[in-house]
Amino acid sequence: MRSMTRRLSTLRSRTGATRTSCAVLAMAVPVLTFGLPAAPAVAAPLPGGLGPCIPGSCPDPFPGINNGPIAGRDDAINVFVGNDFLVRGRAAEAEGRVVVLDDFDQNKDQSASGLYNLGIAGVGSRVAPPVDSDFLTAGGNVTIAAGQTLETTGGLLGERGIVRYAGTQTGTVNGELVQDDAAIEPYAGLRDQLTDASRCYARVDGRPRTATGTAVNQGTQTLFTGDGTSALQVFNVDFDMVGPGGTQQGIVFAGIPDDATVLVNVIGTDRVLNTYSGGISDDTDPLNAYRERLLWNFPDATAVDLQGTGQFQGSFLMGEQSSMTNVQLPGINGRFFTTGSLTHTSSATGGGGQEFHAYPFNGDLPDCGGPQPTTGEVRVLKTDTDTGAPLAGADFELWRETNDTPGLQTRGTEPDTRVSTCTTRADGICAATTTTGTYYWRETAAPDGYELPDPNVFGPLVLSEANAGTGVQTEAQNTATTEPPGTGRIDLVKKDRKNGEPLAGAVFELWRETNDTPGLQTRGTEPDTRVDDCSTDENGGCSFDDLPLGEYYLRETAVPEGYVLPTNPVSGPYEVTAENSTTGVTATIENTRGEPCKGKTCKDRRA
Repeated sequence: MRSMTRRLSTLRSRTGATRTSCAVLAMAVPVLTFGLPAAPAVAAPLPGGLGPCIPGSCPDPFPGINNGPIAGRDDAINVFVGNDFLVRGRAAEAEGRVVVLDDFDQNKDQSASGLYNLGIAGVGSRVAPPVDSDFLTAGGNVTIAAGQTLETTGGLLGERGIVRYAGTQTGTVNGELVQDDAAIEPYAGLRDQLTDASRCYARVDGRPRTATGTAVNQGTQTLFTGDGTSALQVFNVDFDMVGPGGTQQGIVFAGIPDDATVLVNVIGTDRVLNTYSGGISDDTDPLNAYRERLLWNFPDATAVDLQGTGQFQGSFLMGEQSSMTNVQLPGINGRFFTTGSLTHTSSATGGGGQEFHAYPFNGDLPDCGGPQPTTGEVRVLKTDTDTGAPLAGADFELWRETNDTPGLQTRGTEPDTRVSTCTTRADGICAATTTTGTYYWRETAAPDGYELPDPNVFGPLVLSEANAGTGVQTEAQNTATTEPPGTGRIDLVKKDRKNGEPLAGAVFELWRETNDTPGLQTRGTEPDTRVDDCSTDENGGCSFDDLPLGEYYLRETAVPEGYVLPTNPVSGPYEVTAENSTTGVTATIENTRGEPCKGKTCKDRRA
């Protein structure tokens, strides 16, 4: 474990307040008295604004655990680790953004799948980080054992994330790798802030925070009984939440008002939770209902073991920086913030598929003092140039000025920082709540029937402490196209280069030229747009229909048996125009035989 003195400078611009002593923090917290009317809790988030979803496109509500299509985008940190993140056993996935101040080390059980999904999970909330954003940020090394893969695409076309690291990188990573000596500088101050907050949530002036309810281990379950009225329900637990002999037990809440925040302070240096509570379906276990307003706080523990068979619900905060948390539960459904180290693993007796699922924490916690970053709304209004009517369906990116160069830079070695993406609503508005600074809106796609403006960048907009209350806004106008856009098609014919015979079974991708850069770009911050794919039939043909006018490329990804993939599998551009929209564009592509093929098909070809 390397020293944390390398780059642990606190940056107010990204992480909020600098470290404040726990004694000072505690003085700012109202004492809640059990059985008497409690002073209203001051609404406060976790340090650095951690917890809520950051647009992206945050679904409301977040979907339950599922394996459907991507349901939204969340640029918030879902897993924060103050020391090392170790992937062991048969652990499977960590959904959402992951920040590790030291090393990320993947070395799973050799008998298990060597894959670990990060950022996009096959099963989870299906709310992923923005495409081509930092899925993993590490202040040390990223090490993937031989024969294993760190996967950031979730197996989905067009999806991938950046793995940014300050040290070295070893092993296979399916994603973009960026070596950056200052990778974790924006997050370094969070570690001390989270430690201070964890201690403050648990104690006031050195004494346990006054509980509003009781927690009793009844053997088969631990029952948390609230007071039925307080907006902040506080429970203090000084025991392991396990059944007789360390077996699994249920976790049950009662007397909790609707929309109340639940804070469970688990006191002690060595703690175990072994439970079957929490369900895949939100309809099967009452614990799921508390997910986004439930925080499990471990201020003292140096060793935490989370075991059992449950899809456990709620967010976690581990305040002891020397701690090691072992997660063996099948699912953690909520944010997971530890100032120490984390081992994501499986039970020694078998099982596998352990996953972190990305869900926000939206609770109102005790105000532990220290200034919070000033935030406000940055908006763009999309209107029709002629009528002034608002327009829905325009796609925008919000960029923050970070490279001290006037104007927006989206490429190069030091681009500005993309904050979020947005599509205008029926009122023509795209909006994002963010910290003070200078911002630009960049329109990437116009509404149907309208032209993309040139230039397509609007700003700068300066959000300051003085105008944060009302926010800042700019207007972007679109002009209707003079004629409705036509459509056309591309007919592909695949042939043997030597004898001209048609070839079945060749697989192609069709890409549309959309980034104004010559040639096909399938990766990077601004790739062209993948449209469709097809496989040639027995006549060697396949077609792409109803294509908007424009330029296209074909990329061959698989060849018929007995043939070799061309050195350059990309052909084009093919221009679909109004003039050829009726007849279509024909692309004839040939393959060269490779190693002798096998089977009846090859015999027929040689005949």
